[in-house]
Amino acid sequence: MADPSNIDFDALLTRLRDGDRKALAELFTHHRPQLRRMVELRLHPGLGGRVNASDVLQEAYIDALQRFPHFFDKPDRSFYVWLRLVVNQSLVGVHRRHLGAKMRSAGAEISIDQQPLSGVMSGTLARELVARMDSPSQVARQAEALAQVEEAIESLDPMDREILTLRHFEELGNDEVAQILGLQKAAASNRYVRALQRLRDALAKLPGFFDE
Repeated sequence: MADPSNIDFDALLTRLRDGDRKALAELFTHHRPQLRRMVELRLHPGLGGRVNASDVLQEAYIDALQRFPHFFDKPDRSFYVWLRLVVNQSLVGVHRRHLGAKMRSAGAEISIDQQPLSGVMSGTLARELVARMDSPSQVARQAEALAQVEEAIESLDPMDREILTLRHFEELGNDEVAQILGLQKAAASNRYVRALQRLRDALAKLPGFFDE
């Protein structure tokens, strides 16, 4: 995550509340790397290069320009969480327009409407995890491990995959995860611990996978 000391959030939010759209541009630019990461994790591979993360972020920014007054209806919510919600909705819209109401993933039909968020694909998470196997012996068996890791991830509950993605790959804190998923902070923390243990158990046949 970007260093928050480089930006005066309170001053920018005050300007934004007063209708200064340049403040939104500054906030969006500050959060753009993190938002790009979120989109890249969730952009469906079936789009085949027709849409990229920049396209989604541009659409989301235009939407945010129209909707930012709604953020101040819930001032206790993180601005990043609100902005991420706008980006997520743009991403869902892109998927619907280009892929229809249903997407094919891993041989099964997955309805976008049934997902709490634009859910990350098991294959995407598997590639992210396997890419972290960087010792010579691990690299040699990355291809072999990929199918096994994807199967392990697919065995998790969708919410478990979601919370692991938010914590490990989007690098969000527990408070932000709780807001995004509509959970109490303690419940989000407990859910994360359980999800991580389930993933560890599912990957038990890959010794050393979780070694630092």
